[in-house]
Amino acid sequence: MGTITTTRLSWAVRGHRLLDGIDMAAHDGKTVGLLGPNGSGKSTLLRLLAGLRRPEAGTVRYDDTSLADLHRRVLARRLAVVEQDVSAHHQVSVRQVVQLGRTPFRGRFDSLNEHDRRIVDAALERTDLADKQHRGWHSLSGGERQRTQLARALAQEPREILLDEPTNHLDIRHQLELLDLLTSLDVTSVVALHDLNLAARYCDHLVVLDHGRVVAAGTPEDVLSPDLISAVYGVNAIVDREHTTDTLRITFT
Repeated sequence: MGTITTTRLSWAVRGHRLLDGIDMAAHDGKTVGLLGPNGSGKSTLLRLLAGLRRPEAGTVRYDDTSLADLHRRVLARRLAVVEQDVSAHHQVSVRQVVQLGRTPFRGRFDSLNEHDRRIVDAALERTDLADKQHRGWHSLSGGERQRTQLARALAQEPREILLDEPTNHLDIRHQLELLDLLTSLDVTSVVALHDLNLAARYCDHLVVLDHGRVVAAGTPEDVLSPDLISAVYGVNAIVDREHTTDTLRITFT
């Protein structure tokens, strides 16, 4: 497991500031939820954490090393990224997509060895895709594609994982199964979510963004107040606890 931290992280496009002075930390083995309305900066922050964009100012660190000093291959051996919309050639099978997770551990022309195959098999099983592994990517539903991308990420055996709206396109069963799986892994995860009840149930720590700034951070109990929800999302809510599971519950009124 590892720790991801940012210090005064900022990013702009053509003079328009999309992220402004972001300080956050995802500690060993914790699940950090990024919350906020559309356009608040969640996806942009994840791309900066992944090194897909270079910050205008500030730093991202993995443990004690600046992201700028990490070789791409070294980063790929510890960090997995699950994006919202991923395209693939229509002739690629589910198993071939998942096998891509082993790429950072092989030479350019090396084939998968028995160890690699066992890891791929385990990733397919954990994401309920073993029976679909030979299907073509083009034949999958949106939810099945999302689970395939998660299986690819698991095949990397990451220390950290970044996920951008991973519950999109998933039915309720697979939303819960995905987040149950994510929180059972020995990884540090940062996950952008829209569903406040899922965030309250599964995340150890929340970071709420609004107009590119952190407006609240802390445990779900500390962060998800009616006042915060009203200010950020523009809706009224009752926040209490669900009696059966004793988890925080948000009801919109």
